[in-house]
Amino acid sequence: MDSIAKTAVKAEYKLHDRDTGSVEVQVAILSARVTELTEHLQFHKKDHSSRRGLIMMVNKRRNLLDYLRSKSEERYQQLIKRLGLRR
Repeated sequence: MDSIAKTAVKAEYKLHDRDTGSVEVQVAILSARVTELTEHLQFHKKDHSSRRGLIMMVNKRRNLLDYLRSKSEERYQQLIKRLGLRR
């Protein structure tokens, strides 16, 4: 993911002007990276190191979503709806 795409994701999901590290921004960036890696792995089926990285990213995203759900159910529901995540 290049810096331009990351900046666009931050701008879309930030909570305030200087927000770069809120849970929403982190989950959105991870979701974009997961999408990119999923496409990569469909073409490069034997790239096991990238597959491991994908699994770690999905687990990190899951942990962040669980944290957000424990803090604010409303923000959690809005985020998964905006990102189109299942669950």
